[in-house]
Amino acid sequence: MLTIQNLTKHYKGSSKGVTDISLHIRPGDIYGFIGHNGAGKTTTLKCIAGIQDFDSGQIRINGMDIRENPLGCKRSFAYIPDNPDLYEYLTGIQYLNFIADVFGVEAKVREERIKQYGDEFEITTSLGDLISSYSHGMKQKLAIISALVHRPKLLLLDEPFVGLDPKASVILKEIMRNICDEGGAIFFSTHVLDVAEKLCDKVAIIKDGVLVASGDMEQIVKPGQSLESIFMEVVSNGEH
Repeated sequence: MLTIQNLTKHYKGSSKGVTDISLHIRPGDIYGFIGHNGAGKTTTLKCIAGIQDFDSGQIRINGMDIRENPLGCKRSFAYIPDNPDLYEYLTGIQYLNFIADVFGVEAKVREERIKQYGDEFEITTSLGDLISSYSHGMKQKLAIISALVHRPKLLLLDEPFVGLDPKASVILKEIMRNICDEGGAIFFSTHVLDVAEKLCDKVAIIKDGVLVASGDMEQIVKPGQSLESIFMEVVSNGEH
């Protein structure tokens, strides 16, 4: 589904970036990506999404290289940044229809999906309002619905639970699990370690742009431990 091989991206004039990142996200995986602020999570996600070029390495999505076939790759995934920039001069429904047009979703299908997700996230009655009038949480819900409207096989999410109320967080977790049960995959960053521990099958920990631990959750978090304790140990020692 998603293969990252020896990904390296450094910013000119800065020590920030990522070095030699390699991960494999398979169908059915909910893969958590955790690290401190500035560790390289967002940089990695932007490189995968084709938003940011990288110095070396390879990223393949459904067998396609993101550099060689960016459009083919982007048709098969959805990316939600940590602070979605939406077109605030549009209404919610106009924005969702715009995204559905981009991905070629048929009118009847999009109507059903927008109704389904709008009702689940309780914003259906607000879809006729301008996005500029939305709260941060409503904008986050709209961004999530826009990512789901074309039923991508791969979801790339940067801090998806930030700004969501508890009920919406539960709904999103259920949707994520359903996507993976149907053969999709999810790679997402989060600071909410207890959510990652309960939800994820696999986890990767990044520190200062370098992977210091990755693998199945039960291999990383042994009985009697928590992901939080492992994270603190790993980022303190640099290895696990």
